[in-house]
Amino acid sequence: MKKKLKRSAAAISAAAMAAAMTGALNLTVSTAETEMTVFPYTIEGEDMKDAVLWENIYNQEFPGYSGKGFTYVTSGAVSFEVTVPEDGMYEVSARCVQILDKGGRHQTIAVNGVEYSLDVPYYDTWTDVNIGVVRLKKGVNEISFLNKYGYLAIDTVTVKEAVFPDVSQADAVPCDPKATAETKSLMNYLHSVYGKHILSGQQEIYGGGHTIQTTIRYDKEKDICVDSDGIEYTIDRDSKGTDKDGNEFYWHCTGPDGQVYDYSEQNRNYTYVYYDQEFDWIADLSGEYPAIRGFDFMNYNPLYGWDDGTTQRAVDWVKNRGGIATACWHINIPTDFENYTPGDAVDWSKCTYKPNKQFKIANAVTAGTKENEYLNMAIEDLAEQLKILQDNNVPILFRPFHEAEGNPSTTSDPIDGSGAWFWWSQDGAEDYKALWKYLYDQLTDKYELHNIIWEQNLYAWSDASAQWYAGDDYVDIVGWDKYDTVYNRHDGLTSGPNEDCNSNVYWSINGYVKNKKMNAITENSTIPSVGNLLTEKATWLYFCTWYDNGQENFISGTDYNDPEKVKEMYQSDYCITLSELPDNLYSNGENPGPTPEILWGDADCDGKIYLNDAVLVMQAIGNPDAYGVNGSEPTHITEKGKKNADVSETGDEKALTFFTIWYTI
Repeated sequence: MKKKLKRSAAAISAAAMAAAMTGALNLTVSTAETEMTVFPYTIEGEDMKDAVLWENIYNQEFPGYSGKGFTYVTSGAVSFEVTVPEDGMYEVSARCVQILDKGGRHQTIAVNGVEYSLDVPYYDTWTDVNIGVVRLKKGVNEISFLNKYGYLAIDTVTVKEAVFPDVSQADAVPCDPKATAETKSLMNYLHSVYGKHILSGQQEIYGGGHTIQTTIRYDKEKDICVDSDGIEYTIDRDSKGTDKDGNEFYWHCTGPDGQVYDYSEQNRNYTYVYYDQEFDWIADLSGEYPAIRGFDFMNYNPLYGWDDGTTQRAVDWVKNRGGIATACWHINIPTDFENYTPGDAVDWSKCTYKPNKQFKIANAVTAGTKENEYLNMAIEDLAEQLKILQDNNVPILFRPFHEAEGNPSTTSDPIDGSGAWFWWSQDGAEDYKALWKYLYDQLTDKYELHNIIWEQNLYAWSDASAQWYAGDDYVDIVGWDKYDTVYNRHDGLTSGPNEDCNSNVYWSINGYVKNKKMNAITENSTIPSVGNLLTEKATWLYFCTWYDNGQENFISGTDYNDPEKVKEMYQSDYCITLSELPDNLYSNGENPGPTPEILWGDADCDGKIYLNDAVLVMQAIGNPDAYGVNGSEPTHITEKGKKNADVSETGDEKALTFFTIWYTI
């Protein structure tokens, strides 16, 4: 029996709302008694702790500052404190001058000792700089500006409560206007849960990983494959081979249960890959399987290509297991491309997906070049597999040319690809985008493949990272790959799994696409914690943990994931697992998706029922021009918030205390 989605409680009692309203009516008194900071809060730079007053920088004048002058962060840290009523997200900005480096200067702030960093461009006049959205804990918080690399002149610093866009405005329709009905249906479903839940995902291993030995051998005299129990296996007659001693064998055979076995020259027996290892581990731990399974089309290529069963496993996962399939494409090129002849077989050890300057990306999209000839062969191999999926009515979240940009540029040109991890990004953002669009056009137009939901990996090293985005007409979902280290965490710890939800990255990437696309963690080491996701409002669509490889065991190894936290995630109300996917996942293509759930009383749509909901209702009543549905204030009530606040629909008479006030709006 399919498990129902776990939902939050919906009704609001009269007693709770009465308490909230009492708090709202005495808001000023309560604030004064607890000495909470009133936001937005602005402090002069020279008034921060340990700040030194500057009126010029080495005789260079910068008129227009406020107060007595400014502070110039040249040695130790400068800091100030703010006090907040509960854990939450706040935006920090500073009015700055940065004259040390015309290429931009790396700046670092710390919140309660946890560091955040960004590049501040060259400014020789006072300019407002958005430092970022940070998490403040309940109580007193210290915000510091550190002089690690910076020399930043600060006139004022402002902290205000973060206001997030309504992520439900993201596109629910595939960018491909000819998308299949199943693809539209899947896109609808993804949109319906986006911002409310996170879908669980796990990448499967590819190639020869998780190899299991068997007693199956090829009996040349009888021309059969047979195991020690006398069970015969069907030989793939097209896979005939000869070992180094001249002995004939067959590379593949299939068991009565459909399992495919591969010949091992070392032991002269047949083996198989345990592709379900990570999935069974999760199920044994939590009782649930992930909703999304990650695949890789790497082994379908014109060099050393072979069918490792990826496509059929994807079909099985969707058609028989009822899951969602996603795939990347570690497409290889010959390491010695200059001496490669298109069509030649190349041993896998002489291939690479790393940067290779022999292969010019601009040539790859230009007819008549060797690069283009090779790319077209690779696309043809890929299209053959995607066509099998389409013929089986299987849509796929496809993530080609992933991890665009890689590391930040190592030169003064922020988009030149000098930090690239893969060949497809090595020549910079413009060539990368041309490559992406070429692949899109080939698959959709030439091969008429319309079962693809297009995912693009982005990073958020600086504002320039946005220039790697291929464009709204070519992308459905934007993703980020979360591989955190002890140097990239905001929990104050220096060891153990990094359960950050990386909300700063989430909202940066969301800004790149102007809130038009859903955001996902398309690969990860550590799964972010439920608590971090909910508090920081990083509404990632899904996560997809990378596979175990024996050295780095991303899902089962305690260096990356605490088993109890994995279990907590998979069993939480917030996480959607395989058993919770709807029966009509692929048959609801023409509908706008399931009706969004209602959290009764949640007027500000933050996923919680608290004092601020009652305050917003009273503001909407008292000042509808500012806080009504069409109000001028950024925090005005929305149509969704109005529906949530209309608690008469709960049928709970005790909730009428709340509704009576709201009804007059």
